Amino acid sequence: MKIHIIGSVGSGKSTLGRRMSAEMDIPLYELDNVVWHRHENGDIRNSPEVRDEEFTRIINQKDWIIEGVHHTWTTKGFQEADIIIYLDTPIAVRNWRILKRFTVQKLGFEKGNYKQTWSMLKKMYQWNYQFERVSKPEIMTMLKPLEEKVKIMTDINSIKEITR
Repeated sequence: MKIHIIGSVGSGKSTLGRRMSAEMDIPLYELDNVVWHRHENGDIRNSPEVRDEEFTRIINQKDWIIEGVHHTWTTKGFQEADIIIYLDTPIAVRNWRILKRFTVQKLGFEKGNYKQTWSMLKKMYQWNYQFERVSKPEIMTMLKPLEEKVKIMTDINSIKEITR
């Protein structure tokens, strides 16, 4: 089974991906970790060549779940996926989740992939609104030819409905 989850920041991609990975025993890959080389002194952006090589390695596996907001360089993942889940979570819900994640990670109750800063919080909100205006229409157009395998969800608690 190959599943590609896409949506805005705060839409629930990581949460849904972790749940599905555990339930279905399929490895989960976060596209942010393909874009960035995680380092204790700060993240370093991988070159497009390194990023694309890692992405190809992932999608050439028998089973996978990939999740992320990235859509311009992940076309092959959409094509190879058995199911594409587009999380169309309301913007107000995403805004709340961004703030909640920031607070929980800033206070040290949860570990994140990056350091929570006020600057990063501002970027998250900017990306959230930009997604709605720019990325969402691009993604909808991109997914149109693949609509038979696209599942649009507003609630991440409907896993069983997705994989039927």
